[in-house]
Amino acid sequence: METNNIIIRAASPGDSHYATIITDEMQSSAKARGTGIAKRSPEYIENKINEGKAVIAVTKDGDWVGFCYIEAWGHDEFVANSGLIVAPLYRKSGVAKQIKKKIFDLSKEKYSTAKIFGLTTGLAVMKINSDLGYEPVTYSELTDDEEFWAGCKSCVNFDILVSKERKNCMCTAMLYDPADHFEPEETKEDFKQNSKLYERFMNIKQSRLLNIFKKKERGGSITKSLLRMFFAH
Repeated sequence: METNNIIIRAASPGDSHYATIITDEMQSSAKARGTGIAKRSPEYIENKINEGKAVIAVTKDGDWVGFCYIEAWGHDEFVANSGLIVAPLYRKSGVAKQIKKKIFDLSKEKYSTAKIFGLTTGLAVMKINSDLGYEPVTYSELTDDEEFWAGCKSCVNFDILVSKERKNCMCTAMLYDPADHFEPEETKEDFKQNSKLYERFMNIKQSRLLNIFKKKERGGSITKSLLRMFFAH
């Protein structure tokens, strides 16, 4: 895919008309993957754009290509780069990585001392985060801001998160701490060496939990003890 005609930049109020196509693609992508994301309305996306807390990718002709936004939690102690989405035509072109780098830099510019974190079910996003200097962490190292976790209520996996008492879920948590972090080359090499293990773990975790929930729908039950055994660190 040719990407020379794509512009990746901080979003401005003039980009608010892309909000609906962005949220529609977010939902479509989550449905196709069979996993969940915190649902956002077009109005929410518009607010992020108008606040200067988003990055957008468009072609020189004005076609939408990709998007990501910033959320701040815990009195700006934590920052999340959320809602990364790329139009189907431009996936696997390297655009997602460029957007993530741009939103990462924008986050550090706006919140220089904040810890930047993310939750993802995608191995590709994990690799991108690793290249930026993120490292996998437990959920306990993330923000305890109730408003952040309330955003997970619209996710199809919210019951798992609740059953696990917010200690784990289908997503993998990753964190960049400006006060104590690995250099990108270090985390990149670590991910390269262990990517197959990460992929295997994520696939097993997701497939087993989905099977358990299918059994529940047929009249079975899920116990907290079973989830604790499966997700134990």
